Amino acid sequence: MHMKLSQQLAHRFREVIFTWQQATTKVGDYNTIALLTFHIDYYIEGVLQVFLGGALTIRDRYSFDAPQLTSEQDWQDIKKRFFLNAKALAEEFRKLPNEQLSEPFVKESYGTYLRNIEGMIEHCYYHLGQITLLRKTI
Repeated sequence: MHMKLSQQLAHRFREVIFTWQQATTKVGDYNTIALLTFHIDYYIEGVLQVFLGGALTIRDRYSFDAPQLTSEQDWQDIKKRFFLNAKALAEEFRKLPNEQLSEPFVKESYGTYLRNIEGMIEHCYYHLGQITLLRKTI
């Protein structure tokens, strides 16, 4: 009985984190959880590169060009990359001097650092809300 309960607990824990089958389940015309996760990370990683001294090379037209997931390992890899990038970007936000918040982000037409950071946060909330609704539907 003890082994059976532990197996059930492990299964329930995996469900909380989503399985790759759930992450790739298509609901109507909506994007999948996996695709939304990739999309959010695409922007996080692109903005992170700027904070690390690189160029802003991301483009909207590529933000949904996710690799196809064919295994649980693929899904775990996408989540791991997402969490590592998110943690690194949060740290870069934390280190940013207050006076830099009002400076242009990359170029004047993109607005300030503050506008872009707030935009990133809102973008994440928006898509995480979609993921929550998809999860409930699945």
